[in-house]
Amino acid sequence: MATHLKNLSDFSNTEIPSAAPYRFGIVVAEWNAEITNALYQGAYQSLVSNGALAENIFSYQVPGSFELTSGADLLLQKGGLDAVICLGCVIQGETRHFDFICDAVAHGVSNVSIKYSKPVIFGVLTTDNQQQAIDRAGGKHGNKGDEAAITAIKMAALAETLNS
Repeated sequence: MATHLKNLSDFSNTEIPSAAPYRFGIVVAEWNAEITNALYQGAYQSLVSNGALAENIFSYQVPGSFELTSGADLLLQKGGLDAVICLGCVIQGETRHFDFICDAVAHGVSNVSIKYSKPVIFGVLTTDNQQQAIDRAGGKHGNKGDEAAITAIKMAALAETLNS
């Protein structure tokens, strides 16, 4: 569980396979762009730092977090990707809209992953306020984009292992 002193993006205790053999899609929500751009930078840099070739990373924007599912589905329809990373940010407001969007995106990402038997990674912040989002998009709690990229690498490697 996150605490006010914990960086959640510490991977020093785990082995990360090389990302070199894999092709990744990244779908980024334009809504809350300050946050989602930071998530994207974290994910992209983590992929490259772990061996992914820039020409094997395909990045696309969608209007908001709700559209991440559709964006991931469209990317996987094209084929040739080993994993898709979905990055977004939904901040609690005064209405139940937050609950509906978060629930729909979580289920949608999972369903697309199952539909294509490919890793589709949920890199969506669901925070109570802007500061919590900042803290998790490169702030004191790390960067959820980094975490999503490492998860994508590990899942692509697992899929390769199980399919060989």
